[in-house]
Amino acid sequence: MASRFKYNTSQLFNFAQDSYLERTSRPIYAMLFLLPFIVFYEMGTILSTTDALSRTQDRVVAFIWLQSFLDKYLGLDTKLAWAAPPVAVVVILLGLQLASRKPWQFCAADFGPMMVECILLAVPLIVLSLFLSGAADPTGKVVEPGYATVHTQAETLAGWPAAVGGATSPMAAATKDGEPGSKSLLADVVTGIGAGIYEELIFRLILMCLLMILLQDLMGLSHSGSITLSVLVSAALFSAHHHIIFVNGQFASSSPFSWREFSFRTIAGVYFALLFAVRGFGITAGTHAFYDIMATLINATFFQY
Repeated sequence: MASRFKYNTSQLFNFAQDSYLERTSRPIYAMLFLLPFIVFYEMGTILSTTDALSRTQDRVVAFIWLQSFLDKYLGLDTKLAWAAPPVAVVVILLGLQLASRKPWQFCAADFGPMMVECILLAVPLIVLSLFLSGAADPTGKVVEPGYATVHTQAETLAGWPAAVGGATSPMAAATKDGEPGSKSLLADVVTGIGAGIYEELIFRLILMCLLMILLQDLMGLSHSGSITLSVLVSAALFSAHHHIIFVNGQFASSSPFSWREFSFRTIAGVYFALLFAVRGFGITAGTHAFYDIMATLINATFFQY
Protein backbone atom coordinates (compact mmCIF):
# COMPACT_ATOMS: atom_id res chain seq x y z
CA MET A 1 0.00 0.00 0.00
CA ALA A 2 2.79 2.42 0.85
CA SER A 3 4.29 2.03 -2.61
CA ARG A 4 1.04 3.18 -4.21
CA PHE A 5 1.25 6.56 -2.52
CA LYS A 6 4.95 7.28 -2.62
CA TYR A 7 4.75 9.32 -5.82
CA ASN A 8 1.80 11.54 -4.94
CA THR A 9 3.77 14.52 -3.72
CA SER A 10 7.31 13.41 -4.56
CA GLN A 11 9.32 14.66 -7.50
CA LEU A 12 9.98 12.95 -10.77
CA PHE A 13 13.68 12.43 -10.09
CA ASN A 14 15.65 11.61 -6.98
CA PHE A 15 18.81 13.68 -6.74
CA ALA A 16 22.00 12.79 -4.88
CA GLN A 17 21.49 13.10 -1.13
CA ASP A 18 22.35 16.56 0.22
CA SER A 19 23.29 17.89 -3.21
CA TYR A 20 22.17 21.39 -4.23
CA LEU A 21 19.34 19.98 -6.34
CA GLU A 22 18.16 17.71 -3.54
CA ARG A 23 18.40 20.32 -0.80
CA THR A 24 16.62 23.08 -2.71
CA SER A 25 13.79 20.71 -3.70
CA ARG A 26 12.77 20.24 -0.06
CA PRO A 27 9.55 21.94 1.12
CA ILE A 28 11.46 23.72 3.91
CA TYR A 29 13.59 25.43 1.27
CA ALA A 30 10.48 26.38 -0.69
CA MET A 31 8.93 27.96 2.40
CA LEU A 32 12.03 29.94 3.38
CA PHE A 33 12.80 30.97 -0.20
CA LEU A 34 9.25 32.18 -0.91
CA LEU A 35 8.64 33.85 2.46
CA PRO A 36 10.15 37.22 1.40
CA PHE A 37 8.04 37.11 -1.79
CA ILE A 38 4.89 36.41 0.24
CA VAL A 39 5.65 39.30 2.61
CA PHE A 40 6.41 41.63 -0.30
CA TYR A 41 3.12 40.72 -2.00
CA GLU A 42 1.09 41.27 1.17
CA MET A 43 2.81 44.53 2.11
CA GLY A 44 2.69 45.79 -1.46
CA THR A 45 -1.01 45.03 -1.76
CA ILE A 46 -2.08 46.41 1.61
CA LEU A 47 0.23 49.36 2.21
CA SER A 48 0.99 50.70 -1.24
CA THR A 49 -0.55 54.07 -2.00
CA THR A 50 -0.72 53.55 -5.77
CA ASP A 51 -4.18 53.54 -7.30
CA ALA A 52 -4.01 49.96 -8.48
CA LEU A 53 -3.18 48.59 -5.07
CA SER A 54 -4.84 50.90 -2.56
CA ARG A 55 -8.29 50.63 -4.13
CA THR A 56 -10.07 47.94 -2.06
CA GLN A 57 -7.01 45.70 -2.24
CA ASP A 58 -6.87 44.20 -5.74
CA ARG A 59 -6.03 40.52 -5.44
CA VAL A 60 -4.77 37.70 -7.63
CA VAL A 61 -7.65 35.37 -8.52
CA ALA A 62 -5.90 32.30 -7.09
CA PHE A 63 -5.49 34.23 -3.82
CA ILE A 64 -9.25 34.97 -3.80
CA TRP A 65 -10.04 31.29 -4.39
CA LEU A 66 -7.88 30.19 -1.48
CA GLN A 67 -9.20 32.95 0.75
CA SER A 68 -12.84 32.07 -0.05
CA PHE A 69 -12.23 28.36 0.57
CA LEU A 70 -10.62 28.96 3.93
CA ASP A 71 -13.28 31.46 4.95
CA LYS A 72 -16.06 29.02 4.04
CA TYR A 73 -14.68 26.16 6.13
CA LEU A 74 -12.96 28.09 8.91
CA GLY A 75 -15.29 31.07 9.29
CA LEU A 76 -12.49 33.63 9.43
CA ASP A 77 -12.99 37.14 10.73
CA THR A 78 -13.10 39.54 7.79
CA LYS A 79 -10.29 41.62 9.27
CA LEU A 80 -8.03 38.57 9.33
CA ALA A 81 -9.15 36.92 6.09
CA TRP A 82 -6.29 38.47 4.11
CA ALA A 83 -3.78 36.59 6.28
CA ALA A 84 -5.29 33.14 5.67
CA PRO A 85 -3.76 32.41 2.22
CA PRO A 86 -0.14 33.25 3.16
CA VAL A 87 -0.49 31.28 6.40
CA ALA A 88 -1.95 28.39 4.38
CA VAL A 89 1.08 28.39 2.09
CA VAL A 90 3.42 28.14 5.08
CA VAL A 91 1.32 25.45 6.79
CA ILE A 92 1.07 23.34 3.62
CA LEU A 93 4.81 23.47 3.03
CA LEU A 94 5.54 22.63 6.67
CA GLY A 95 3.15 19.69 6.40
CA LEU A 96 4.88 18.45 3.26
CA GLN A 97 8.24 18.82 4.97
CA LEU A 98 7.02 16.67 7.84
CA ALA A 99 5.54 14.09 5.48
CA SER A 100 8.69 13.93 3.37
CA ARG A 101 10.85 13.05 6.39
CA LYS A 102 13.67 15.00 4.77
CA PRO A 103 16.25 16.93 6.82
CA TRP A 104 15.15 20.29 8.20
CA GLN A 105 18.60 21.84 7.92
CA PHE A 106 19.10 24.54 5.33
CA CYS A 107 22.01 26.53 3.96
CA ALA A 108 21.34 30.25 3.51
CA ALA A 109 24.00 30.36 0.79
CA ASP A 110 21.69 28.27 -1.43
CA PHE A 111 19.06 31.02 -1.72
CA GLY A 112 21.18 33.19 -4.02
CA PRO A 113 21.74 30.38 -6.57
CA MET A 114 18.03 29.52 -6.30
CA MET A 115 17.12 33.06 -7.35
CA VAL A 116 19.55 32.92 -10.27
CA GLU A 117 18.14 29.54 -11.28
CA CYS A 118 14.58 30.93 -11.27
CA ILE A 119 15.60 33.87 -13.46
CA LEU A 120 17.37 31.59 -15.95
CA LEU A 121 14.44 29.18 -16.05
CA ALA A 122 12.08 32.09 -16.80
CA VAL A 123 14.07 33.14 -19.88
CA PRO A 124 12.75 30.40 -22.24
CA LEU A 125 9.15 31.52 -21.62
CA ILE A 126 10.11 35.16 -22.21
CA VAL A 127 11.75 34.19 -25.51
CA LEU A 128 8.73 32.14 -26.55
CA SER A 129 6.35 34.97 -25.69
CA LEU A 130 8.43 37.49 -27.66
CA PHE A 131 8.66 35.09 -30.59
CA LEU A 132 4.90 34.56 -30.74
CA SER A 133 3.79 38.17 -30.62
CA GLY A 134 6.67 40.58 -30.36
CA ALA A 135 5.94 41.40 -26.70
CA ALA A 136 5.94 39.60 -23.37
CA ASP A 137 2.84 39.25 -21.21
CA PRO A 138 2.71 38.35 -17.52
CA THR A 139 0.13 35.85 -16.36
CA GLY A 140 -0.95 37.69 -13.21
CA LYS A 141 -4.68 38.18 -12.87
CA VAL A 142 -6.55 40.22 -10.31
CA VAL A 143 -10.09 40.70 -9.13
CA GLU A 144 -11.18 44.15 -8.04
CA PRO A 145 -13.76 43.70 -5.26
CA GLY A 146 -17.03 45.38 -6.10
CA TYR A 147 -16.21 45.54 -9.80
CA ALA A 148 -17.98 43.51 -12.45
CA THR A 149 -14.93 43.22 -14.63
CA VAL A 150 -11.94 40.96 -14.20
CA HIS A 151 -8.71 41.95 -15.88
CA THR A 152 -5.21 40.64 -16.38
CA GLN A 153 -2.19 42.62 -15.34
CA ALA A 154 0.21 44.00 -17.92
CA GLU A 155 -0.88 43.09 -21.39
CA THR A 156 0.86 44.73 -24.31
CA LEU A 157 0.00 48.27 -25.28
CA ALA A 158 -2.10 49.38 -28.22
CA GLY A 159 -0.58 48.35 -31.51
CA TRP A 160 1.11 45.26 -30.09
CA PRO A 161 -0.68 41.88 -30.12
CA ALA A 162 -1.08 40.15 -26.80
CA ALA A 163 1.18 37.18 -26.20
CA VAL A 164 -1.07 35.43 -23.74
CA GLY A 165 -4.14 37.62 -23.49
CA GLY A 166 -5.51 40.19 -21.12
CA ALA A 167 -7.40 43.42 -21.06
CA THR A 168 -5.04 46.14 -19.91
CA SER A 169 -1.60 47.53 -20.62
CA PRO A 170 1.20 47.48 -18.06
CA MET A 171 0.72 51.16 -17.31
CA ALA A 172 -3.06 51.48 -17.59
CA ALA A 173 -6.03 49.59 -16.18
CA ALA A 174 -9.77 49.80 -16.72
CA THR A 175 -11.66 51.71 -14.07
CA LYS A 176 -15.15 50.96 -12.82
CA ASP A 177 -16.65 53.09 -15.60
CA GLY A 178 -14.47 51.54 -18.25
CA GLU A 179 -12.20 54.55 -18.64
CA PRO A 180 -8.41 54.27 -18.49
CA GLY A 181 -6.92 54.74 -15.07
CA SER A 182 -3.36 55.03 -13.83
CA LYS A 183 -1.48 51.89 -12.93
CA SER A 184 2.01 51.86 -11.52
CA LEU A 185 4.78 49.51 -12.49
CA LEU A 186 4.94 48.46 -8.85
CA ALA A 187 1.34 47.21 -9.05
CA ASP A 188 2.24 44.87 -11.91
CA VAL A 189 5.35 43.61 -10.12
CA VAL A 190 3.38 42.92 -6.94
CA THR A 191 0.66 41.12 -8.91
CA GLY A 192 3.26 39.04 -10.77
CA ILE A 193 4.75 37.86 -7.48
CA GLY A 194 1.32 36.96 -6.12
CA ALA A 195 0.45 35.07 -9.30
CA GLY A 196 3.69 33.12 -9.12
CA ILE A 197 3.00 31.94 -5.59
CA TYR A 198 -0.75 31.37 -5.53
CA GLU A 199 -1.32 30.13 -9.09
CA GLU A 200 1.44 27.58 -8.63
CA LEU A 201 -0.04 26.58 -5.28
CA ILE A 202 -3.47 25.98 -6.86
CA PHE A 203 -2.59 24.58 -10.28
CA ARG A 204 0.58 22.65 -9.48
CA LEU A 205 1.00 21.80 -5.80
CA ILE A 206 -2.68 21.17 -5.01
CA LEU A 207 -4.25 20.26 -8.36
CA MET A 208 -1.47 17.99 -9.62
CA CYS A 209 -1.27 16.12 -6.32
CA LEU A 210 -5.04 15.60 -6.33
CA LEU A 211 -4.92 14.43 -9.94
CA MET A 212 -2.15 11.96 -9.10
CA ILE A 213 -4.23 10.55 -6.25
CA LEU A 214 -7.28 10.28 -8.50
CA LEU A 215 -5.55 8.83 -11.56
CA GLN A 216 -2.91 6.62 -9.97
CA ASP A 217 -4.30 5.56 -6.60
CA LEU A 218 -8.03 5.50 -7.23
CA MET A 219 -8.28 4.75 -10.96
CA GLY A 220 -5.20 2.51 -11.09
CA LEU A 221 -3.41 4.22 -14.00
CA SER A 222 0.32 3.75 -14.38
CA HIS A 223 2.67 6.23 -12.76
CA SER A 224 3.91 7.60 -16.09
CA GLY A 225 0.38 7.83 -17.49
CA SER A 226 -0.85 9.59 -14.36
CA ILE A 227 1.97 12.13 -14.55
CA THR A 228 1.30 12.80 -18.24
CA LEU A 229 -2.42 13.34 -17.71
CA SER A 230 -1.85 15.42 -14.58
CA VAL A 231 0.55 17.70 -16.44
CA LEU A 232 -1.78 18.14 -19.43
CA VAL A 233 -4.96 18.65 -17.39
CA SER A 234 -3.36 21.14 -15.00
CA ALA A 235 -1.81 23.04 -17.92
CA ALA A 236 -5.11 23.21 -19.83
CA LEU A 237 -7.02 24.42 -16.76
CA PHE A 238 -4.28 26.94 -16.00
CA SER A 239 -4.63 28.32 -19.52
CA ALA A 240 -8.44 28.32 -19.51
CA HIS A 241 -8.38 30.12 -16.15
CA HIS A 242 -6.97 33.19 -17.89
CA HIS A 243 -10.00 33.41 -20.18
CA ILE A 244 -12.90 32.28 -18.01
CA ILE A 245 -12.72 32.35 -14.22
CA PHE A 246 -15.07 31.49 -11.37
CA VAL A 247 -15.27 34.12 -8.62
CA ASN A 248 -17.93 34.85 -6.03
CA GLY A 249 -20.18 32.06 -7.24
CA GLN A 250 -20.28 33.09 -10.88
CA PHE A 251 -18.26 32.73 -14.05
CA ALA A 252 -16.66 35.79 -15.63
CA SER A 253 -14.88 36.33 -18.93
CA SER A 254 -11.52 37.99 -18.36
CA SER A 255 -10.08 38.17 -21.89
CA PRO A 256 -11.24 37.24 -25.40
CA PHE A 257 -10.39 33.69 -26.37
CA SER A 258 -7.55 33.22 -28.84
CA TRP A 259 -5.99 29.91 -29.84
CA ARG A 260 -2.56 31.53 -29.91
CA GLU A 261 -2.95 32.86 -26.40
CA PHE A 262 -4.50 29.64 -25.11
CA SER A 263 -1.71 27.59 -26.71
CA PHE A 264 1.03 29.73 -25.22
CA ARG A 265 -0.47 29.55 -21.76
CA THR A 266 -0.90 25.80 -22.10
CA ILE A 267 2.76 25.48 -23.07
CA ALA A 268 3.65 27.64 -20.08
CA GLY A 269 1.45 25.42 -17.89
CA VAL A 270 3.22 22.28 -19.14
CA TYR A 271 6.58 23.96 -18.54
CA PHE A 272 5.67 24.89 -14.95
CA ALA A 273 4.18 21.43 -14.32
CA LEU A 274 7.33 19.65 -15.51
CA LEU A 275 9.45 22.06 -13.52
CA PHE A 276 7.34 21.32 -10.44
CA ALA A 277 7.76 17.57 -10.97
CA VAL A 278 11.54 17.93 -11.26
CA ARG A 279 12.49 20.85 -8.98
CA GLY A 280 9.62 21.18 -6.52
CA PHE A 281 7.35 24.04 -5.53
CA GLY A 282 9.87 26.69 -4.49
CA ILE A 283 11.78 26.88 -7.78
CA THR A 284 8.55 26.63 -9.81
CA ALA A 285 6.78 29.46 -7.97
CA GLY A 286 9.94 31.57 -8.10
CA THR A 287 10.30 30.98 -11.84
CA HIS A 288 6.65 31.95 -12.43
CA ALA A 289 7.06 35.12 -10.35
CA PHE A 290 10.27 36.15 -12.10
CA TYR A 291 8.70 35.47 -15.51
CA ASP A 292 5.86 37.88 -14.67
CA ILE A 293 8.29 40.48 -13.31
CA MET A 294 10.59 40.24 -16.33
CA ALA A 295 7.68 40.42 -18.78
CA THR A 296 6.33 43.50 -17.00
CA LEU A 297 9.70 45.26 -17.08
CA ILE A 298 10.27 44.36 -20.75
CA ASN A 299 6.87 45.73 -21.73
CA ALA A 300 7.33 48.90 -19.72
CA THR A 301 10.82 49.47 -21.13
CA PHE A 302 10.49 48.54 -24.80
CA PHE A 303 6.79 48.54 -25.69
CA GLN A 304 5.42 51.68 -24.09
CA TYR A 305 5.05 53.61 -27.32
